[in-house]
Amino acid sequence: MPSNVIVGLQWGDEGKGKITDLLSKNSDYVIRYQGGNNSGHSIHIKNRNFILHLIPSGVLYSYVKCIVGPGVVVDPKSFIQEIRDLESIGINTSKVFLAKRAHITMPYHRLLDLYKEEYLGNRSIGTTHRGIGPTYEDKIGRMGIRALDFLDLKDFSKKLKYNIDFKNKIITKIYKKKPIIFESIYEEYIEYAKILSDRIIDAVYEIHDAFRNEKKILFEGAQAMLLDINYGTYPYVTTSSTSTGGVCTGCGIPPNFLKNFIGITKAYCTRVGYGPFPTEIVDRVSAIIRKKGNEYGATTKRPRRCGWLDLIALQYSCMINGINYLIITKLDVLSELEVIKVCIEYECKGKILKKFPLNLDQNIIKGVYIDFPGWKIDISHIHEYKNLPDNCKKYIKFIEDYLSLEVLLISVGSERNQNIIKNKSSFFKIFS
Repeated sequence: MPSNVIVGLQWGDEGKGKITDLLSKNSDYVIRYQGGNNSGHSIHIKNRNFILHLIPSGVLYSYVKCIVGPGVVVDPKSFIQEIRDLESIGINTSKVFLAKRAHITMPYHRLLDLYKEEYLGNRSIGTTHRGIGPTYEDKIGRMGIRALDFLDLKDFSKKLKYNIDFKNKIITKIYKKKPIIFESIYEEYIEYAKILSDRIIDAVYEIHDAFRNEKKILFEGAQAMLLDINYGTYPYVTTSSTSTGGVCTGCGIPPNFLKNFIGITKAYCTRVGYGPFPTEIVDRVSAIIRKKGNEYGATTKRPRRCGWLDLIALQYSCMINGINYLIITKLDVLSELEVIKVCIEYECKGKILKKFPLNLDQNIIKGVYIDFPGWKIDISHIHEYKNLPDNCKKYIKFIEDYLSLEVLLISVGSERNQNIIKNKSSFFKIFS
């Protein structure tokens, strides 16, 4: 049975956690396909806030099987703590599993992440220091440790010893730091191995069996398209394939298993950390959006940079990902504004650009905008599209026409039920 993919279309923080939670209700499986615990997915239900970093956002439904897929890199300490936190408030995690092929983030990965950023100084890219990049580097360098290795502690010990000896040469000779100690890391991680051993599965066969048995599967990405290692704003990107193509490589499935490619965008733009951001707002409007939208990182708590909706970038993201349905989140955040701007072109050295450029240099590329009148009405209580203010509907219609895509759903608040299903026939056809 063809399945659904949820992917962020901007620089992350589009509300994928809330939407995955909403769409998980009619799913048998929710599978995370890339990234690590540097991402944070927030879900709000009746004034309770759940923040997930590694566990798929379908975990709040006890009947949904959640798999952390082969393409994810996993910090076991974080993963176990997340499980315990959920269990402490009564959430059943017995159906949360970890792929054997998932690579494991070790303490030396976090240190190398930190040391490299310090070494680079003003050339650093602003990582979260969670060790995600160095874990993927070891994976590509063919010296990574996988969840599979937790099932054979003798083999795990040999691989860990080799890695620590190798990393200590880098740590002491390049970064001039103290070496790390094998024994303390080994003792810590064999305890993690014991705790996780019953959750480690061959996810590839599990997923293929689920398809053959016509189970409903929802694939969940982390970060977003413009942070993709291949197609994002390089080098200010993450270290995995965040696009829909990452589902196939991150879960071991062929493209024909996938049918609906659901892209999520905010009604405006945000970005955390460094990197180009052509539509960034630098006046008081940015502060209004940040306060109203609670634009602070779920993982890092860093304030997010805020800007206007960038349709050039959004069109590019939809093209790369093959998006056939669009979800717009946080439309309610714009309700306080008198004027809402939308970027429809870029201007670079006197020339107009209608395509997303490979080198998005913020110093020379500026957004070209059209203005929309605001609606100045609280829309967070509205559940029917027809009841939205006219100016609000004009804004949505312009986005649809520009992208040649229909908007499937609009989120007007952080709570699970604060949504407007714009196209009910398509929505229930996909998710019934």
